[in-house]
Amino acid sequence: MDNNAFMSVDDVAAILGISKSYAYKVVRELNKDLKAMGYLTVAAKVSKRYFMEKYCYGERENKEKE
Repeated sequence: MDNNAFMSVDDVAAILGISKSYAYKVVRELNKDLKAMGYLTVAAKVSKRYFMEKYCYGERENKEKE
């Protein structure tokens, strides 16, 4: 299993350049979305893939490389 499948609150704060307390809010919102879609979540961690998708880092970077 990929060890980097989840991002911590610290990771989210660093990538977005936000405070740790605001990063907790971001993670809670993303996990709320995932729960609504039927996924299980882990407190204070978020799926790296879902984070990248929602914040357009993964998809946009792939399109720019083409």
